[in-house]
Amino acid sequence: MSARKPYSGVRALVFGIDVGTTFSGISYSILEPGQVPVIKSITRFPGQQEVGGDSKVPTSIYYDREGIVRAEGADTTLAASVEKAEDEGWEHAQWFKLHLRPDLNNPDIPPLPHRKTATSVLADFLRYLFECAKIYIEETHPSGHALWLSLQHNIHFVWAHPNGWEGKQQNQMRDAAVVAGLIPNSDAGHERLRFVTEGEASLHFCVENGLATETIDRGHGVVIVDAGGGTIDLSTYCMVKKSNGYKEYEEIAPPQCLFQGSIYVTQRARDYVQAHLANSRYDGDVDSIAREFDASAKTTFRGEEFSYIKFGSRNDNNPGLNIRNGQLKIPGHAVKRFFEPSISATVSAVREQCISALSITVSTVLLVGGFAANDYVFSELKSRLEPLRLDLARPDTHVNKAVADGAVSFYIDHHVSVRVARFTYGLTCSEPYNRMNMEHFTRAAKRYKGVSGEWLVPGRFSTILNKGVQVCETTEFRESYHRRTSDRAVLDYFSIELLTYRGRGDPQWVDVDPELYKAVCKVEADTSHLIKVSTRRRGVPNSDFYELRFDVILSFGLTELKAQIAWQENGVEKRGPAQILY
Repeated sequence: MSARKPYSGVRALVFGIDVGTTFSGISYSILEPGQVPVIKSITRFPGQQEVGGDSKVPTSIYYDREGIVRAEGADTTLAASVEKAEDEGWEHAQWFKLHLRPDLNNPDIPPLPHRKTATSVLADFLRYLFECAKIYIEETHPSGHALWLSLQHNIHFVWAHPNGWEGKQQNQMRDAAVVAGLIPNSDAGHERLRFVTEGEASLHFCVENGLATETIDRGHGVVIVDAGGGTIDLSTYCMVKKSNGYKEYEEIAPPQCLFQGSIYVTQRARDYVQAHLANSRYDGDVDSIAREFDASAKTTFRGEEFSYIKFGSRNDNNPGLNIRNGQLKIPGHAVKRFFEPSISATVSAVREQCISALSITVSTVLLVGGFAANDYVFSELKSRLEPLRLDLARPDTHVNKAVADGAVSFYIDHHVSVRVARFTYGLTCSEPYNRMNMEHFTRAAKRYKGVSGEWLVPGRFSTILNKGVQVCETTEFRESYHRRTSDRAVLDYFSIELLTYRGRGDPQWVDVDPELYKAVCKVEADTSHLIKVSTRRRGVPNSDFYELRFDVILSFGLTELKAQIAWQENGVEKRGPAQILY
């Protein structure tokens, strides 16, 4: 467990938000100058039936036909809410987080309610979580209402998201936070919301709870597997001791995100039951059987010969369909097949993490998240990872709140100083045509004449950052530009598209395997104030054009991409802002 230092900043309140696919949580810390911060979880939500509350609440909303929220969180599981929903035709929003996922192509994800977007549903649920947190703090702290009033204008948020989420998803999440009223839509408001991957949040949780400290202290790497409802996120770290004795953690492999969480086990079970009961009088019970499997049989399965799912009365009997006394009996080997894709994908991903770990020995895998509580998943992963000389550990503490607590720790402790690029990043550019260059010659039909009069060939990929490279938070990546135009007004604004290359090897031209290139964002900047440093030049033949030289500076080492522009003025470098647009 790390020795947290007393807080030295301005008095504030920070929330760690974990909106999961099936369950969500929110943790917080009141930051008092001179005091050591303590992380606490919100453990009471309306409609909870657990005595003493729970730190997780269903990620679920009911909307009526007018699109008005009628029930949220644990309230959606109450019998009264379910009955009203059926009687009044309410629409159920669940798994809505996955509608943000990059390259969404999964027809099994429940559709969003009518006239709702993923951002608007997220905003409604954020508003609910925030209100629950406000009430909890007011009710559990001495003079809670006065405490809230004194902190409400200096609240910061850290929102965790799957490792596979990128800038576009972060932008949608920020929009949801603005709509929910958590932050104002201003630069200052945006600064109050930070993002962190679920893998990195989980590392902070493990460090703060003293998990795998012996392994890390030996200089070995540790793989954090955050197994949740929708995604399984893998991140690998090692510890570096600084000269002042302070410990920092470096990411040593590109993080991964598998869409193989526990909901996909339930989906496969539902497909099996639907095929098994097709054309029988029980085919209308498929949804209720799937829900019961999700709630009981899936969580208790340990590899037994049979798994039993109760769905009807004792009068429901059909030996041919393995139904007896209102219970459906599913062979254990079939249930194992429901789990197998998730388990095998996780083992393969762990192996890939170890191979990519920059020559550092990885000896431990830590399994956290709601799916980690499944004993069958744990036992299968443990037995399959042992031949790889990997020790799998599952913390006995509250692993289902690892992400929310870890998000707060990310804000307070900031353990990770180095991250690894998941993709190769770069830009397209043109270069002077050289007919002796075979790559140029084969693209001769695409060449064009620039304003300077020289022939140029387009489509060259200029790499800024290679996949797998470690990046410090303070590391800047520069790309120099010289813009040429016959119309000086064109120099007033700059816009360039940032691409990622998702293949292997060293990319050179974007017309080779073009499907492996993906636009990430646009980097834009107002360059009208740079007109004074532009140069008037003579082209070939006798024609004038204007040239402007500047650098685009990108920071990839943060949890969110940042950009600036830089230029020389009277021999001194000056900088200005640049926007990232998704």
